[in-house]
Amino acid sequence: MRKLTAFIALGAAFAAAPSHAADPITGRWVTPEKDSVITISKCGASYCGKLSKYLVPPEGGVDQRDVNNPNANLRKRKLLGISLLTGFKAEKDRWRGKIYDPRNGKTYKSFLKRKSPGVLEVKGCVGPFCQSQNWTRAR
Repeated sequence: MRKLTAFIALGAAFAAAPSHAADPITGRWVTPEKDSVITISKCGASYCGKLSKYLVPPEGGVDQRDVNNPNANLRKRKLLGISLLTGFKAEKDRWRGKIYDPRNGKTYKSFLKRKSPGVLEVKGCVGPFCQSQNWTRAR
C-alpha cells in the first residue's frame, strides 16, 4: 500500500511539472521584507497575485484593513486575501499588468520577470521611472 501511495504521489508531481514550465510565474512568492507571501495564479485569461499569508503580523494585526485605498467603499476590507497583482499577461520574456500597494493605496503599471527558478523580479512604474524588487519562491 505504501508503494502505491508513493507511486501516485510521484505521478502527481510529474503531472504538475508541465504546468509550472508553461506558467513560470505561478506559485507562492515571499516579499523582500520577508513579511508576506503572495500567491500568483491564473485568473481567467491573465494572472493575478493575492496576499495569501503574513509571515510577520503587520502593525495593525492580521485583521488589518485596506485603510489607504482611494475607494472609500474598499477601506473596510481585510488586506489578507486581496489581489495585489492584476491583469498580468505574457509579453515576450516578461508579464505586464498592475500592482496595488496597500501601504499608500496606489496602483502602478508593473512588470514581472523570472530571473531564476527561485527569483521573480517585480517592477512598479510611474511613467518612465520604475522601482524593482526580487521576490523569492516560498518553500
